[in-house]
Amino acid sequence: MNHIHLDAVGGIAGDMFIAAMLDMIPHLRPSIDQDIHRILPADIGRVEIAKTRKNGMHTQTFNLVFNPDYEPHGKSDHGPDHGHEHERRIGSGAYTDIVGYIRSSDLAPGTITVACAILTLLAEAEAKTHAVDISDVHFHEIADWDSVLDVVIAGSIIAALPDTRWTVSDLPRGGGLVKTQHGLLPVPAPATAELLAGFTWRDDGISGERVTPTGAAILKYLIDPEGNATPSAGSKKLLASGVGAGTRNIKELPNILRALQFDAASAARDMTCDQDHVTVIEFEIDDMTGEEIATASEILRDCDGVIDLVQFAGQGKKNRPVTSFRLLAQTGLADQVMDACFAQTSTIGLRHHVTERRILRRTESRDETGVRTKSVARPAGVTSCKVEHDDLTGEDLHSRRRQKYQAELQAEQKG
Repeated sequence: MNHIHLDAVGGIAGDMFIAAMLDMIPHLRPSIDQDIHRILPADIGRVEIAKTRKNGMHTQTFNLVFNPDYEPHGKSDHGPDHGHEHERRIGSGAYTDIVGYIRSSDLAPGTITVACAILTLLAEAEAKTHAVDISDVHFHEIADWDSVLDVVIAGSIIAALPDTRWTVSDLPRGGGLVKTQHGLLPVPAPATAELLAGFTWRDDGISGERVTPTGAAILKYLIDPEGNATPSAGSKKLLASGVGAGTRNIKELPNILRALQFDAASAARDMTCDQDHVTVIEFEIDDMTGEEIATASEILRDCDGVIDLVQFAGQGKKNRPVTSFRLLAQTGLADQVMDACFAQTSTIGLRHHVTERRILRRTESRDETGVRTKSVARPAGVTSCKVEHDDLTGEDLHSRRRQKYQAELQAEQKG
């Protein structure tokens, strides 16, 4: 299991969380770009993910750049009916409208679940603060596209990292007043304070809103304050780090959120395993012949970037027999592999996601007869061997088995 620790140096907001995570885990970028395309209409604007510097430090930013002619909430010089349907649906800021828009989108189910859960936590806090029913909550401060986008893309990132433990440092309290729809309110805002009850705060003497309601809702979703703890020195292996910048400039310190990714693996596992990331590509076929599927499979197996291809027989719509394809591809070549899937099969749609892979380290040897053997050392200390079956040259099953066992025995003795 991975452990991601968030250092709220300058504070935390939705855009800072996204930027820090993309800086730390760049392989998430392709799926994030797709989710941006699915949730953000082109007439609203575009997302800019860029490298920058805050107080001399390398950081990354995540910002929505609105189109020059964008009029929030469907308002324009062309009359009240000029606004698009998607604009009217989130324009009121109603919790039910925003959740409805997200649920009706083409986002992956996992992303929808997490994003709506984060919004629900925020709505519950707002409902308690203003003594209204959750169905009557209006997000005056997150009614525009930048905040909705932050919630959705944060949900996409969290859904892509299911086996992760999250922790956070003490949170900067900030100070002064923040302007809201209800007038000036003390920092942290009431909903933020409600969401983060139980978390530890610090006063670094720097005023302003340091934790936004959206950032607070993300933390509430990810972390139980009772189990929140800073990683112990020497107990975990640091895999990666990333830094996300906020829009505000603070003289005294960089306005950043730092993310640290740790691996809680034992030393024994570290000695025997490697980890990497691969793209899983899946689709079903119900209108190709057996000969066509066989040919397509062989061509796809030989494509650059394809690590493995597995097929399953199943039953699809209208009780048709289907063949399910599942490919493992190098993430950097995944687009090329998906193009090949469309070219070599009749599928008109496929699913893909990036996942972690853990691999036992292996060594290859060859005996005096030319038979190759792969050996792996398992974490428990047991070495297992597997003979390359294509190298066996016996005339019958008995002789091939004898040749195989002899090759395995020699490999184990060498190991």
